[in-house]
Amino acid sequence: MDRNTTFATGEAAALEKLLAERHSCRAFLPQPVDVDVQKRFLATAQRTSSWCNSQAWKVTIASGAAVERFRDAMWNAARTGSDKGSDFPFPKEYTGDYLARRRECGFQLYKAVGVERGDKDGGNRQALENFRLFGAPHVAILTSDPGLGVYGAVDVGGYVQVLLLAMQAHGVAAIPQAALASQSALAKSLLGIDPSRQVVCGISFGYEDTSHPANSYRTSRADLDDVVTWVNA
Repeated sequence: MDRNTTFATGEAAALEKLLAERHSCRAFLPQPVDVDVQKRFLATAQRTSSWCNSQAWKVTIASGAAVERFRDAMWNAARTGSDKGSDFPFPKEYTGDYLARRRECGFQLYKAVGVERGDKDGGNRQALENFRLFGAPHVAILTSDPGLGVYGAVDVGGYVQVLLLAMQAHGVAAIPQAALASQSALAKSLLGIDPSRQVVCGISFGYEDTSHPANSYRTSRADLDDVVTWVNA
């Protein structure tokens, strides 16, 4: 068996399995994740590559009473529209394929949880579940150093992907959330994060409630021909 075959049946297959099984969890069980398990997947994620090995990320994790305070305050702020503001600009607009993919994902979620098309109140209620952390027993807030600019944020994004896969490998479900960054000042205040740092996103995590309809669907991925261009000459 040559080296390529070994990877196809070993390491590559394991990675493909993790990617195929991982999804954004939108309903969690109340059972907390043991701290030792958290340390293991965080240690794995620490191997993420970064610009000049700067390792721009810092992670603040809230659990127990802290996560309940965070959940209540963030939900109330989002519901009333107060304290809104992000450290990074959100997308100006979604067009073309990006809009189509965003709509597909949204329609799948709304159908799963029983929100009819055109039901704006139902859609808003579901959107607010982001700030309830979908019932997760833990939330991580990921920040970057402002002096590192866009490259620091890119490095945090790379860290997020590795962390999500490491969580999946330990049987822990998660959802990365840009929504939590829309209340960045409040999030930093609630968790004692240095106000100068920039919130890239949050990750709510715990054990999946597999019986909840919000976890019953999976999003699609574009074909390689839609995203990859090979230039050989």
